[in-house]
Amino acid sequence: MALLKALRSSGDYLADRRFAYAQAAAAEGDDQAAEDLVLQTLELVPDFAPAWFTLGELREKQGLRDQAIEAFERARACDETDELGAVLHLGRLGAIVPQTASPRFVESLFDHYADDFEAHLTQKLHYRGPSLLAEAYMRLQAGVAETMIDLGCGTGLAGEAFRPMARHLTGVDLSPRMIEAAKARGLYDRLAVAAVEDFLMSEPESSVDLIIAADVFVYMGDLSSVLAGSRRVLKPDGLLGFTVQVTQTKPYKVGHDLRFAHAEAYLRAALAEARLHLTLCEDVSTRQEAGTPVPGLLIIARA
Repeated sequence: MALLKALRSSGDYLADRRFAYAQAAAAEGDDQAAEDLVLQTLELVPDFAPAWFTLGELREKQGLRDQAIEAFERARACDETDELGAVLHLGRLGAIVPQTASPRFVESLFDHYADDFEAHLTQKLHYRGPSLLAEAYMRLQAGVAETMIDLGCGTGLAGEAFRPMARHLTGVDLSPRMIEAAKARGLYDRLAVAAVEDFLMSEPESSVDLIIAADVFVYMGDLSSVLAGSRRVLKPDGLLGFTVQVTQTKPYKVGHDLRFAHAEAYLRAALAEARLHLTLCEDVSTRQEAGTPVPGLLIIARA
């Protein structure tokens, strides 16, 4: 519930106080008191999305799946931007099949965690997506890229891994605070705050040698748009490298970690549809969860 603390007020002082008490009760493990206080909040402000979202979390903890789904649906209806990510929770619970996480959710999430993001990834999750991609790229002996785009660059971990392999390095991310951190690193020649699909559509055709997306597509289900955009801006024989979490069932689904996992068969078909030729497909794990490697794939495709 940490992200909820950063969100806007309900506009009602008493409702805000009730909701703050509800969050405190939930943090102390008193779920019944928390639910009572959330319901009191909603009596005062029936369209307060964070309260509906919290109610969904509380009811899910009680095993009340249908009631949790109803609450998450109300949260989504109360906030068209879906800043809290209710759509992902609905996907995780099997109520819908989301196409992507909402841009506002991703922006808020990474703005909120920008200060601790890198330490959390590298020290707690043992994240190594950029280094795995860099090693794979070097194995292909593709040489130094004249132009490279780092999609979802975050604080610049992939930029650090690939800086020796790119003469001109561009980073793009939805989160302004992530871009600030990347700028402080001094690695990038150009940085932009934008959704990756929008950014790719704004770039000149056939202008880029290398595109990297390290653990970025885990916030997208349907990859057709981003793959088509990548193909559009890549030069002939240009490369796209990315990592994903993997599922063996549906083409893509939202996991319990609220990240998308993709099936290898779906990725192969989506790449072919985008006219990208699969060059490398390897089983990898870019991070750990509770000490266990999260299964994934590393893909490199050629335009």
